[in-house]
Amino acid sequence: MLTVTHSHDAGSGPFDNPLPRRHPGAGLDSNGEAMPEVVLDEVSRSSSDAFGGTGRHAHPGQSAVYAELGVLRDRVPGVRGAVLAGIDGRLIGHDLTAGPEPLDLAALAATTFGLGRQCGLTLQQGPLRELTVHSHQGYFTVYGVSDHVLLAVLGDDRLNVSWLHLEAAPVAERLADLLHVGGTA
Repeated sequence: MLTVTHSHDAGSGPFDNPLPRRHPGAGLDSNGEAMPEVVLDEVSRSSSDAFGGTGRHAHPGQSAVYAELGVLRDRVPGVRGAVLAGIDGRLIGHDLTAGPEPLDLAALAATTFGLGRQCGLTLQQGPLRELTVHSHQGYFTVYGVSDHVLLAVLGDDRLNVSWLHLEAAPVAERLADLLHVGGTA
């Protein structure tokens, strides 16, 4: 496990400001112009169908995926919600009810995964299993569901990270099965 700890007091450093806001659902194409959000359909057709971006359970598989995301919130005190994202930062689905924008968390999950993956490769310690960022008021942990899908969990300062790791591994495996993407190596 690689843990990054933020030791500054809230509001004391130059990096304490949040990311600049953008219109939810907006993305950037290769020319830098805004384009509508595209649901990740490279993973599998069923995951694209399951997460049409509406937040409603329109397909049977969608309910099962949202139920799995809710398992972590139900079983681990301090979990605020979870996001499924592609390794390219595209939002697949989420169960967040308040707080940061799910699109921002998907992008942060991909960035966090990329940094952790590069650390593992550079240090010759093998593939990334999970990465936890511990800040003054909470945690952000990223797990690989498959080679192309990430599970990011947002937690408050009460979160027991060891407990989260124990509960998240089987959830990630079940998500891989539900999305028909296979697990990580």
